[in-house]
Amino acid sequence: MNRPNVLWITVESTRTDHTFLGGYDRETMPNTERIAAADRGRGFESCFSHGIWTLASSASILTGTYPSHHGTGMIHDVLPEEFETVPERLGEVGYRTGLVAPHGQVSPATGLDRGFDDFAYLSRETLLETVGPRTLAKYALGFYRHGPGLSLDTNRFDTGFLTNGVAKRWLRSYASREEPFFLYTFYGDPHHLYYPPRKETKRFADAFDMSIGEAREVCLRHSGDLHRNIAEGCDFTDDQWRAIKALHDGEIAYTDDRIRGLVGYLNELDLLEDTIIVITADHGECFGEDGMLAHMVTTNDAVCHVPLVTYGFDEITGYEGIVQHADVMTTILDRVGARTEGLQGIDMREETRNYAIIQRGWERAKENIERFEELNPDFDDSPYHHADLTAVRTNEYKYLTSDDRTELFELPDESHDVAKTYPDERDRLAGIYTRWAETAGRPGYADATPRKAEYSEGMKRQLANLGYLVD
Repeated sequence: MNRPNVLWITVESTRTDHTFLGGYDRETMPNTERIAAADRGRGFESCFSHGIWTLASSASILTGTYPSHHGTGMIHDVLPEEFETVPERLGEVGYRTGLVAPHGQVSPATGLDRGFDDFAYLSRETLLETVGPRTLAKYALGFYRHGPGLSLDTNRFDTGFLTNGVAKRWLRSYASREEPFFLYTFYGDPHHLYYPPRKETKRFADAFDMSIGEAREVCLRHSGDLHRNIAEGCDFTDDQWRAIKALHDGEIAYTDDRIRGLVGYLNELDLLEDTIIVITADHGECFGEDGMLAHMVTTNDAVCHVPLVTYGFDEITGYEGIVQHADVMTTILDRVGARTEGLQGIDMREETRNYAIIQRGWERAKENIERFEELNPDFDDSPYHHADLTAVRTNEYKYLTSDDRTELFELPDESHDVAKTYPDERDRLAGIYTRWAETAGRPGYADATPRKAEYSEGMKRQLANLGYLVD
């Protein structure tokens, strides 16, 4: 395999401890597990996202740089023009590049489509144009397979089937070309509402005591008023928590089946053995950790410890160590002969990472905290850093630092500051942070004026439903 194809699959809102890589006791990703267990497969248990939400994390994946460096999802809503994207670099060495995503954060509005030859944004307004009538007709006929059944609420229907429809069409086209391809496929279904189709709902229904209908109502209440639920202390009963987690598991399982279909189609086209496959998540999801739901404010492992599986990337199957998305992307680009200057990942064939850097911007966190306080004047915001936050995460500790304060946690606990107990460890990680901040962590954009995204009305509705736009 001289210049391999690359299929990069990103799954929304999936934390490692809800998958086989985290020792989970439920089969949420059996198909992905089989890929990891194959002769040319590998699962990585210690992968950490760069950011805690889609925009920051996706910008890091698609530029190979840290959030504080590219600024997107920190100070900017749009990727600054001075940053080259991965597809731009791959295009220089002859790759055909494609991106399919159902998420406004990964779209022309944020600049993350830059450099892709083929781009499809899936929304109610664009489905007929992007997906095509044939795939749309199949989707409509299988509405029980991809949604809750008869419902006029399109937010309750999963889009993975439609994502695959576009991706498969492009793969057929790529198979007839001589040049290699890079296809970035984004599955958004595990994002809340947590409203999986009936098959996946029934599959995980033994986890809770209430009826399936009641469980769905709990998830609608959880997601429908996310900020109020956080402001009021994430006040769910034990069985309600079990229902919320089970239906989220159902969404992961539905997506895993779509991954099976896409990888299987790659094999049907006789492309599998000439393709590097990467399967990961943009971030995780909170179920009450640090008083949070979804993925906001905190850098808890719940939102940054994500699954990572590769197939066909033989040079890194023996890698042992912490890994981040920029490392995988840097190694791929160097492997295929693309330029890597300016990228901030390590080459996993030659180096080993001993710590991860996870970042959370203050502007978005501030908006969320202010909303919590509006809904509940007694909301306690003291546990949260009131500034841009960086976490340095090793296998044993997590060091948090901001202009507000510093903290040290002995993992897996992330609620008790042990800096006074382990001052040497605190100082060691503080030194790592200082050296990183003076080099890779420095902003790489010239203008610090926030660059705002111009979303379409449809994108605004979608992002509001997903909790990204605060009222």
